[in-house]
Amino acid sequence: MRDYLLTLCVTAAVTYLLTGPVRKFAIATGAMPEIRARDVHREPTPRLGGIAMFFGLCAGLLVADHLRNLNSVFELSNEPRALLSGAALIWLIGVLDDKFEIDALIKLGGQMIAAGVMVMQGLTILWLPIPGVGTVSLTQWQGTLLTVALVVITINAVNFVDGLDGLAAGMVCIASAAFFLYAYRMWFGYGIEAAAPATLFASVLMGMCLGFLPHNMHPARIFMGDSGSMLIGLVLAASAISVTGQVDPDALKLFEGSTRQATHAALPVFIPLLLPLTIIAIPVADLLLAIVRRTWKGKSPFAADRGHLHHRLLEIGHSHSRAVLIMYFWSALIAFGVVLYSVHSASMWIVFAIVVLSFVGLVLLLLPRFTPRAPRWAESFVPPRYRRRPRPAAAAPSAAQGTPAGTAPDPADAAAVAPDEQRIPVPAGINGATAIGARSRFTAARK
Repeated sequence: MRDYLLTLCVTAAVTYLLTGPVRKFAIATGAMPEIRARDVHREPTPRLGGIAMFFGLCAGLLVADHLRNLNSVFELSNEPRALLSGAALIWLIGVLDDKFEIDALIKLGGQMIAAGVMVMQGLTILWLPIPGVGTVSLTQWQGTLLTVALVVITINAVNFVDGLDGLAAGMVCIASAAFFLYAYRMWFGYGIEAAAPATLFASVLMGMCLGFLPHNMHPARIFMGDSGSMLIGLVLAASAISVTGQVDPDALKLFEGSTRQATHAALPVFIPLLLPLTIIAIPVADLLLAIVRRTWKGKSPFAADRGHLHHRLLEIGHSHSRAVLIMYFWSALIAFGVVLYSVHSASMWIVFAIVVLSFVGLVLLLLPRFTPRAPRWAESFVPPRYRRRPRPAAAAPSAAQGTPAGTAPDPADAAAVAPDEQRIPVPAGINGATAIGARSRFTAARK
């Protein structure tokens, strides 16, 4: 675990430290598109944040290659090299899109080529565990088509959800944390070494997202752009493919007695890995709704609009930060709920907790104007918007009412009544109305 934490920290540190220089580079090169109709930010913001994330990925893999406990991943498997090859290709396409706005079909073709490069180097789905049947081996063409489809769907799902500050990075970080827990349990819990690459990929992906989030939280100083969203989508898909296609369920026979029993026992775990759409259910749901919505209107499925889930949250009254937190909540509930259920599938307390948390999430969705206030003892630890506002002071007496006899009017009140007029001394015993009238006559005489 220490080696994974070290890899995560190095990846996050490199990504964080490089994001500042990358922002200056993006501004210098003009990678700051004008505000579009579907955008929610109010001023041009530089893109190309994926450059820092890609170098963070390279740094994490380089450090892992020199760690004693993780070096075997590179010696016994070609998957890290396959991931790096596909990531470099998809990152290059994203950089070109951030700068020159390339066509959507060209990007789709680049995504398929990147997935094919990974397949050619061994990162592919070899078999699927099917309940009631056991392990089903796939032909080369079946495995290739399924792998490419999974990569393309995951990349576009993450790309579609990248519409608010910190949304895509946070949701992918949550999904990668769920994958890490599963893969780590498979390796060290069951002793299946084939899960080691997926564990490494998930830890590196968490570092990439955590290092970029401080620069991308609302208000964002830089966007990851397609160079970042497509990159983290590909790494997330690679983690799922590595576990799904490389871990043989037959290895679980030592723990469950037979292949069929092992498949049934691992069913709650293999479901999110056979269909990683359940781990990133929110982005995929947004993707499917966008395709149906745009096709129904006679538009291209790749034509951008303001109908995404995060846009709808803003329209019903949620603030930017609260919309992002709500999306975080549902992603974490689905991802960690599935992983937790896979560990203790016989416990009904997990199902009950998921139902209760789902109800809490629905309440938050239906109360867009609810603003939580922290207790007074905790106000110094929370943002200003969650602090209790001080009570307004009593209103000052108006000019018509005047001030009590024998007292001079407050200079601030006089300035508020006549800010452009020259002040004259007010003798004691003259009320406010008399003073204001004298000041008006003095000003008129000057004019």
